[in-house]
Amino acid sequence: MNNSTRYIALDVFRGMTIALMILVNNPGSWSHIYAPLEHSAWHGCTPTDLVFPFFLFIVGVSMFFSFAKYGSTINKSSVGKVLRRAALIFLIGLFLNSFPQWLTDYSKLRIMGVLQRIALAYLFGSFIILSSPKKWLPYISLAIILIYWGLLYFLGGADPYSLNGNFTSTFDAMILGKSHMYQGFGITFDPEGLFSTLPAIASVIIGYIIGEFISETDKSKLPLYLILIGLGGLVIGFAWGLIFPINKPIWTSSYVIYTAGWACIIMAILIWIIDIKGYSKWASFFLVFGMNSLFIFALSGVWARILTRIIKINVDGTIVTGYNWLYINIFQPLAGDVNGSLLFAISHIIVFWFICWVLFKKRIFIKV
Repeated sequence: MNNSTRYIALDVFRGMTIALMILVNNPGSWSHIYAPLEHSAWHGCTPTDLVFPFFLFIVGVSMFFSFAKYGSTINKSSVGKVLRRAALIFLIGLFLNSFPQWLTDYSKLRIMGVLQRIALAYLFGSFIILSSPKKWLPYISLAIILIYWGLLYFLGGADPYSLNGNFTSTFDAMILGKSHMYQGFGITFDPEGLFSTLPAIASVIIGYIIGEFISETDKSKLPLYLILIGLGGLVIGFAWGLIFPINKPIWTSSYVIYTAGWACIIMAILIWIIDIKGYSKWASFFLVFGMNSLFIFALSGVWARILTRIIKINVDGTIVTGYNWLYINIFQPLAGDVNGSLLFAISHIIVFWFICWVLFKKRIFIKV
């Protein structure tokens, strides 16, 4: 296949991932969520835990096709593109972390986050890919996840893969400072921290390798080969997880392989349904999301912060956030606690899909 050829399934997969990100990030109540829509408490992998590594995998696949425009090598154009995009994504992430207090308070500003991890994984993954012979990339990604495993094991505490004993917290506290880290686990620990971004770079590189494989493989055989690769990833990731647990918060190496396996399988199914069999009408909903993915994800983050941090409503002398007011007064009465919480999240998908649809119809594609 010509390197410039792209499967529609790739954009649909990206759109599905963004829709799921919005869904799991915006429940009406964090106390009322269906189990598959929650992250694992620590070790393990729920469907929700697949969403972020899927996006990094898709970033890697997309990089193969976009870098072909620059000869897939280090040059002025490719370096400029990578630096500009990584800086923009990182800065948007910082803005989201600080909004709406960005004018006044930096003392407890969280530095890392989802967009910041995407930016750094993209940045370092890009330079590794552009500066290395393509045949080295599988060995480089393997070296990254093996080195990460060793560092966690030898530099951690008595239980190096636990919340309290993992080395990622120690490293991030030294570099970022505890006041600039996530506090939601009950201790100072950042699930999108600096140190655990190292294996996330491997997630991007693996995506790139699969992108090259997609471009060079006969279309009729591609789904089967991708499924076989994916099943191999699941088996290897699961087996590795018996000694190095599958874990999203510290982005363990077994998690990298396991989630890449699922990504290959889903990619195979989408290619077979959409690009080979031609059943694509149903996918237009997600395609619309996929064309302005990072922009709409950032916009959904801004909206959530407006609802929770800016809009305040006085209800019989009690001040509640706009977010809670909507859930309690509209969605909970309609569908109950859990289903109302889910309906709240689905309503956000619909609203942001409509914004994406308007942009799509006007042929406006905001590249972030």
